[in-house]
Amino acid sequence: MEGLIGFLGCGKYFKRKGAGDFKVLSIADLNSIIVPFFLEYQLQGVKSFNFADFRTVAEIMGVKGHLTTEGLAKIQAIKMGMNRGRLS
Repeated sequence: MEGLIGFLGCGKYFKRKGAGDFKVLSIADLNSIIVPFFLEYQLQGVKSFNFADFRTVAEIMGVKGHLTTEGLAKIQAIKMGMNRGRLS
């Protein structure tokens, strides 16, 4: 996981007992590095739908839409439909 920082050129690794988390904390890095990476190396199956939702949220946040009531409501609606909330 720590190697992802060098490979992608962004993110931080947080060690936890028995595990670890790779996190990208910059919205700019999400939109300029992470999203293009997964557009080139596409996910398969239901994860591709979750990525499409994630991309929409990253775009909203990239223009600071999450700071408005409408933008936050849209993000919350998208979140409710992701992962286990997805109907099919």
